Amino acid sequence: MTSDEQEMTNAVTGYDCIQGYLKTLDGSPGVYRMLDAQARVLYVGKARNLRARVSNYARPTGHSGRIARMISETASMMFLTTKTETEALLLEQNLIKQLKPKYNVLLRDDKSFPNILVSRAHAFAQIKKHRGAKKEKGNYYGPFASAGAVNRTLNQLQRVFLLRNCSDSMFESRTRPCLLYQIKRCSGPCVGKIAEAEYAESVRDAERFLNGRSTQIQETLALQMQKASDAMEFEQAASLRDRIKALTSVQTAQGINPRGVAEADVIALHLDKGQACVQVFFIRAHQNWGNRDFYPRVGADIEAAEVLEAFIGQFYDTKEPARQLILSHPIENADLMAEALGGKLGRKVEILVPQRGEKAELVAGAERNARESLARKMSETATQARLLKGIAEAFDLDAAPKRIEVYDNSHIQGTNAVGAMIVAGPEGFMKNSYRKFNIKGDDLTPGDDFGMMKEVLHRRFKRLLKEDPDRENGMWPDLLLIDGGAGQVSAVAEIMREHGVQDVPMVGVAKGVDRDHGKEEFHRTGQRPMALRRNDPVLYFVQRLRDEAHRFAIGTHRAKRSKAIGATPLDDVPGVGATRKRALLAHFGSAKAVSRANLADLKAVDGISGALAESIYDYFHEGS
Repeated sequence: MTSDEQEMTNAVTGYDCIQGYLKTLDGSPGVYRMLDAQARVLYVGKARNLRARVSNYARPTGHSGRIARMISETASMMFLTTKTETEALLLEQNLIKQLKPKYNVLLRDDKSFPNILVSRAHAFAQIKKHRGAKKEKGNYYGPFASAGAVNRTLNQLQRVFLLRNCSDSMFESRTRPCLLYQIKRCSGPCVGKIAEAEYAESVRDAERFLNGRSTQIQETLALQMQKASDAMEFEQAASLRDRIKALTSVQTAQGINPRGVAEADVIALHLDKGQACVQVFFIRAHQNWGNRDFYPRVGADIEAAEVLEAFIGQFYDTKEPARQLILSHPIENADLMAEALGGKLGRKVEILVPQRGEKAELVAGAERNARESLARKMSETATQARLLKGIAEAFDLDAAPKRIEVYDNSHIQGTNAVGAMIVAGPEGFMKNSYRKFNIKGDDLTPGDDFGMMKEVLHRRFKRLLKEDPDRENGMWPDLLLIDGGAGQVSAVAEIMREHGVQDVPMVGVAKGVDRDHGKEEFHRTGQRPMALRRNDPVLYFVQRLRDEAHRFAIGTHRAKRSKAIGATPLDDVPGVGATRKRALLAHFGSAKAVSRANLADLKAVDGISGALAESIYDYFHEGS
């Protein structure tokens, strides 16, 4: 990729500013950025011919309202040339995700999707949910639309194929079968209840199912059931009957299972009153693996083609596309997008807009879901707007808050202490903005809630002042809700004064008389405590915000506590990774036994070299 980046600082804005760049541009493909007078990025676009594209913006007529506003705010431009238009397309989507320009379509929810992993790291393969980079050895099946969709499928697969889901270390340490074996969800390979070859056949059947060959598996199970019945092995026949029922249940739960579509992402868009919903259905191995809705940021006068193209580019920036993308609307650069996605995937990607047949029916179903989801979303947004207005009236705010931050702590007698921040705004909970804080204060008394809250707020506002001192990025709260009474509010107010921030309103939410839900008292700096009517919708809204903060704080604390419980001294020994740690624990039974072992015993462990044995021995016996 070659670059030719230019920037002009000009007193003029709008058409005249843009006109000035035409002299220096040629017909190269590339990416352009439009910036306002404060050098904030307004728009990122790509062009097959930069000069031709920019000359369109230099014309004073023929623009939609959104583009006309963007042009009027433009004070400078930046350019980056590329070798091909495909490179320009990929670069454009990367820059949009990174810079979040004001006038671009922006995909705001960009979470990864879970997969099912059949792990091959062990002779008896493990089946489990996996999210993130595919580094572990094994076969991956997905994506699934949600963790719930994966868990339901895994549950049924365990009933049908009796595969283990326990970790390798737990597998090695078992001396008798676990509960899953007793309830017929596992074949008990950990204690020799099934031969390795027979278990491997079950794994192959599970993978055949995940590859779409479920009919063949059902026929095989039906034959086995008939043979068992003929041989009067009625318990075995009943077990096989239950497995066939479970397999049928999986297929029923998946709903639409298209016969003519083996692998596709069905993407449908619905636009209404300046808002958009995109529904994505994941079809893999002729099976529906769930759907998700997305609400990209759009303008009132934007076309469906632009929304869909922007969504596809940003959505697949970090995700693997299916072999077919079946769309509800045509996009302008379909061939270019297919080439870009195919280049990333290493195989052909086809983009279709079907007019009839099974594919058209799939799109129609996705469109219906998009329309209904957007209607619900708009209704919820209207309700949220009323509640935010009620918050402003209840707590004497100047305007309805656009960003409410709610803080809570969680610990058990001071141990594994964490702070949590959740965020809510006009569109509900903003989960991408949630933050957790590991309490670091060594000088804190265990269980000092005031001290923990002060540490959390100190770290939060220190970072805010560093990253966004001018409050231009929408990251500053309009209201702080603190779980606690007058003491917590005073502690937070002290921190705010130290940072020179005294214009952010804060409210402490205390349980009130008898700690009863509905009798909450609200504390504000320099004012008497107040309460809201028991049936006030604003009170229910505040309770929901506080409960969400409490849920997030407790979840974070439990995760930290679980990690601490699972930790062993072996985690800190240089050169001992997960595999060697398992080998040591399997040989000695516990980390404590490893620490007491002599050098000869350590050398006898599989995978532990003489040098590493000496290192482990020295680590535990240093200074003794």
